[in-house]
Amino acid sequence: MTLSAGTIALFTLVVVLLVGFAVWAYSVANRLDRLHVRADLAWQALESALGRRAVVARSVASAASTVDAERSRQLARLADRAERADRSDRETVENQLSAGLAGIDVDELRPQLVGELADAEARVLIGRRFYNDAVRDTRALRSRPVVRVLHLGGTAPTPAYFEIAERAPSVPTGLDLADNRTAARVLLLDPEGRVLLLRGVDPRQPDAAFWITVGGGVLPGENLRSAAVREVFEETGHRIDNADLRGPIWRRVAVFPYDGELIRSEELFFALATLSFEPVSAHFTELERRTISEHRWCSSDDIARLVAAGEPVYPDDLDELLAEARAAATAGAEPEVRTIR
Repeated sequence: MTLSAGTIALFTLVVVLLVGFAVWAYSVANRLDRLHVRADLAWQALESALGRRAVVARSVASAASTVDAERSRQLARLADRAERADRSDRETVENQLSAGLAGIDVDELRPQLVGELADAEARVLIGRRFYNDAVRDTRALRSRPVVRVLHLGGTAPTPAYFEIAERAPSVPTGLDLADNRTAARVLLLDPEGRVLLLRGVDPRQPDAAFWITVGGGVLPGENLRSAAVREVFEETGHRIDNADLRGPIWRRVAVFPYDGELIRSEELFFALATLSFEPVSAHFTELERRTISEHRWCSSDDIARLVAAGEPVYPDDLDELLAEARAAATAGAEPEVRTIR
């Protein structure tokens, strides 16, 4: 039997459609698998942050015991329960710990312990945000009718959101958890593998210099990549395309004093391969003109020498991290963001 041209064309179309549908279904299933992995990794990071908060809470309880012994004992018990809680009970127990911390008068604590508590709570805040973002993306894809009908999500359970109350700080240190400062930072890497660093100072401590990567705070209504492009231009005069940025590759939560305030900042780092150039300060903001005095292209050895000479370089261990940044800058695919110090 001879098939007509129309029948052959129809058969070919059906085959193409079936193959296309199979490829689409495979890509969706693969994406769901990656989203579940992302949610699992985000939960591990959040669990680590919650564990650190429990440790700091126990230190707070010990330090506050001379002021309110009963409340301190209760806080210590809550910290112990938080460390031992199963995942199914974790949200309830962590909320109880948040309530316990809210009852502590941080005016009675050492400034260093206040900073440690703020840093621990900042890490929980950021970890919860990244975890819930992963949960949202996973649930959104799994909720599509075709995905549900074809069971493309497999047998993996649908991840659940994690919601806990945040402690409202009672001391005016600038550590308002509702106003977390987000910064976009860029590792500009030249063909020799050197990174561009800026030498800065705290306006209140002009004799204590430190070195940082290019970058700064994200403005209202601005996204991370736009902030990164703007900061590179402001601090170096160099124009970049945000499509060339790789990342964020790292996430760092830092608590530090600056210009008379205690700042808590979530910093997200991009990597960018570029030709070496001479930065200019023509586009500095008023604060940058007062606080940035020098720039330098630095290799890993250069960074190690700066640290050995007593001039801190941020982020910590940048000399050891530089190879990872170079690999990310030249990678074809976007890297997974990970937490650094």
